[in-house]
Amino acid sequence: MHRAPTRFACRWPMRHGALCAVKLSACARWHPNKLQASHGPYTFNLSRAPAPCCHPLRGGMSLVKSKQRVADHGEVFTPAWMVEAMLDLVKDETERIDARFLEPACGSGNFIVPILKRKLAAVELKYGQSDFERQHYALLGLMCIYGIELLADNMAECRANVQGVIAEYLKLTESDDLYRAAMHVLSVNLVHGDALTMRAVGNMGDLNGQPITFAEWGYLGKGKFQRRDFRFDVLTGSSKYSEEGSLFADLGKHEIFTPIQTYPPMTVRELAANISTP
Repeated sequence: MHRAPTRFACRWPMRHGALCAVKLSACARWHPNKLQASHGPYTFNLSRAPAPCCHPLRGGMSLVKSKQRVADHGEVFTPAWMVEAMLDLVKDETERIDARFLEPACGSGNFIVPILKRKLAAVELKYGQSDFERQHYALLGLMCIYGIELLADNMAECRANVQGVIAEYLKLTESDDLYRAAMHVLSVNLVHGDALTMRAVGNMGDLNGQPITFAEWGYLGKGKFQRRDFRFDVLTGSSKYSEEGSLFADLGKHEIFTPIQTYPPMTVRELAANISTP
């Protein structure tokens, strides 16, 4: 989902070009046969792409929920064809199980869902012959996807959509430990908050909640996962500490970027215990 203004234009090489493409290709009537939208070295030929209004992201869904939401929040969803084209620019990373992705305006999961599907395809290819490894590496792939979303209804949809993908792939029911472990991971990795202020939404719905934290998950093997939590604002400031002439340039990153909390290794069952049984 696009939300402007944003500090995260560098997240995808075509961030602003994609936004222009959405506007320019809003309807097939609007663009001539050879209309193109460019951003840096990248170019979209819009005449070859399906117009979002005629081929919505999901069956019958528009790229906007309401004009008021566009006015209030700049909420414009990215069409599926554009999502796939952007992900293809970093294709190798999307197919690496432990590659980490952050979507700072994740909407209902327009990017997160296809990223997870690509990771699960890689899991199937590499670990499909072993149910144990397949399940644990599928969970690891999920653990390496992060999102922030300002609007509560979008966040609920995003978590449900992502949960549905992992449940369908592993054929899980709501009572399965792995299902509830995935639910716990999503409650940690998909944050209801504001990526600009880097703060979570408070209990009263205000935007002055606690600083956003993210968990760095890792798979230790033999069914054990590790977790370390870091503050988002500290992580995004990492470049400042490596600038030449910076006051902190001589400090090792280990001296600055230390986790705010480290957990003992956990099994799927221990992760699932964080979610009550339905």
